[in-house]
Amino acid sequence: MAEDFEVFWSPSAIRDLDDILDYVATNRGADAAAQLYSSIVGRVSTLSRSPKRARIVPELKDVGIPDYRELTLAPYRIPFRISGKVVAILGVFDGRRELSELLLKRALDPLPFE
Repeated sequence: MAEDFEVFWSPSAIRDLDDILDYVATNRGADAAAQLYSSIVGRVSTLSRSPKRARIVPELKDVGIPDYRELTLAPYRIPFRISGKVVAILGVFDGRRELSELLLKRALDPLPFE
């Protein structure tokens, strides 16, 4: 049986999601934003079971930081870190952007629960 993990959204991840949803609501409508919200939150909630199934973030692994994984929900990337029984969501990023520097910065930022 899989272990249960608590999923924690960092303040930066919440801001990222809010910004994305505002953009989608403005450009595609409130229904599209609500649907995207449900998809992202639903996908992230699956991390409460077996979060290690997600891939390691390639940009971080390439610089010797293999402790971060990510979910993808095209075109979005949702990096996270597992700390004990907590899965900490670091952000929600549009994968069409160059993310190396931003991913590294978020990986090095301390989380409020640590």
